[in-house]
Amino acid sequence: MSDVVIASSEADARAAAAVEAHHAEMSGALATLTEALLDAAARSELAAADRAREQLSAWCSEELLPHAAAEEEALYPAAGATTAGRLLVEAMLAEHRLIASLVGAVRDGGADGDGGAGRGAGLVRAAATATALRTVFESHLSKENEQILPLLVQSPGVSVAELLAGMHEILGGPAAAAADDAGGCGSGHTCGCDAAEESGHPELDARAIPHAIRHATIFGALETVRPGAGLVLVAPHDPLPLIAQVTERWPDRFTIEYLERGPETWRLAFVRD
Repeated sequence: MSDVVIASSEADARAAAAVEAHHAEMSGALATLTEALLDAAARSELAAADRAREQLSAWCSEELLPHAAAEEEALYPAAGATTAGRLLVEAMLAEHRLIASLVGAVRDGGADGDGGAGRGAGLVRAAATATALRTVFESHLSKENEQILPLLVQSPGVSVAELLAGMHEILGGPAAAAADDAGGCGSGHTCGCDAAEESGHPELDARAIPHAIRHATIFGALETVRPGAGLVLVAPHDPLPLIAQVTERWPDRFTIEYLERGPETWRLAFVRD
């Protein structure tokens, strides 16, 4: 994420910040869904791994791929029309094709073999592919934040706010409403600590997330948690402001339990009721 984005107007500055915040939410969601698949596959829990693969595939189909398509229609043409952006946009479009291919491979990964061994091998491959998808997607988002957005906000005659509104129209429906409520463009690390192993919940290590996008990333991760499932958050301090925001954003959705209370690391389980 770029440290400074100089925009030509306050509206464009807000729009650029909204895009980056939504990218952080998507990154958090993908990280959590991928970790759930990896954890289940590593434990050879085929039914749980298949459910995690299906949830990841559904999120990609409903959120990630439509977002990429909206970018191609609303954001990329303006960036590609500039001399500095033409080759960059061509590379970004190639990455979109790679991302779509990886999504397809994850979707089909549970179909290998009729027996448990063949199915298990397919799910392991799906988990490995999901890891590659996460790596490619995070690199892709960094390029959008650090290269595409600065290029757009500094281009004369280009309004990032208007381009973002165009993305809302393309995504439509509840996605656009959610984006408007959040002021964003939305569509609606992990370590294996004993608590995560015992609970079966994936972990999100907030210590590895830049402070400016930390809460947005965590919100995106929590958005993917299904009823009865959970997420273990690792934090460098007692995250009381975050807990207050989660409670305000999703009243009565999560039961929150401290698993470790400092002095250097805090671990909390967010279990969806």
